[in-house]
Amino acid sequence: MTRTVVKIGLAGTHSTGKSTFLERLRSRLSDGGYKTGQIEDLAARARARGFPILTQHTFESTLWIMAEGMRLEAEASLNEDVILIDRPVFDALGYLQAALQISGRSLPPRRVEELQTIAAAHAGDYDIILLTELDPSIPLGEGRDENQAFRIAAGEHIAAIADRFGLQPLRLTSGNADEVLETVYGMIIKSLPQAQISCHCCTE
Repeated sequence: MTRTVVKIGLAGTHSTGKSTFLERLRSRLSDGGYKTGQIEDLAARARARGFPILTQHTFESTLWIMAEGMRLEAEASLNEDVILIDRPVFDALGYLQAALQISGRSLPPRRVEELQTIAAAHAGDYDIILLTELDPSIPLGEGRDENQAFRIAAGEHIAAIADRFGLQPLRLTSGNADEVLETVYGMIIKSLPQAQISCHCCTE
């Protein structure tokens, strides 16, 4: 039997409820018998390797995050029914564009085009894309970057990229998480063959 894998990318600026939503969705999927993998935000791992992040993002740091994200997605597809991605590949491009805007830097056009080509090509790999909306009334998470201008710019650039790529994401706000979770769960059920799920139950 050919395996079906559903990839869900959740994009948006920081402290907009992405991690909380994905935790809830993963719990719901696990309860339903779905093998679910999750790819976390890679910025901290990039920083641990010496790459600059946030307002100091560079071509190299963005390329590493994109490449590492695609590698992890490919590996997860070997065994999982559903892959939850905290920050799909194009999200990294939005953060870079925000960093360049805030810091007043620029990149050679060739490098910008390279990153845009990667982001656009890979965006089609996601079966469901969600995009958070910034609610200024929600406080930043502990240890998060407090540059509000950067936070806003990142959200705007990510949304603009999704629009430019024609992705039509589901909008996740501070007030509609329950509704969106049910919508996404329903879409997953329709996408995955029941025989594939039943097979898991027989072997566990």
